[in-house]
Amino acid sequence: MGGDLPEYFFRVRENGAMVFRVDTQNQQRRIDMDQIAVANVKNGEIKANGDRKLTEDDIEEISAWMEERRAVLMDRDIDDILRTVDHLNLTAQWAQSKAEPEQLEEITDTLLLAMHDLRSVLVRKKADRLLKDK
Repeated sequence: MGGDLPEYFFRVRENGAMVFRVDTQNQQRRIDMDQIAVANVKNGEIKANGDRKLTEDDIEEISAWMEERRAVLMDRDIDDILRTVDHLNLTAQWAQSKAEPEQLEEITDTLLLAMHDLRSVLVRKKADRLLKDK
């Protein structure tokens, strides 16, 4: 089992991860995890834990994980947006074919305001991109 484990373990948190060094080379033949750093994906900061000094290998591994994590999070964002498009389509179908008047009354204003806000942002951003391309 010891040879199969990675050298580092990243405990994901909201803005990055706590970074642990995995050690299986001890007398009890058990897995020890020693926290060595905290990584912040949003600002790219890597903070060593306590008085610890990170090696170049540590920093390279953590930086590589952060880059990979950013890519995963960006992919998830796009997937979430595409799911939102699906939900909007399903909502339109529900409103047209299944919704009771009381249900429509309950959600219409909130949904219209959210859609108006989204449309305003998208139109503004599209105009900005078009003006930039000229």
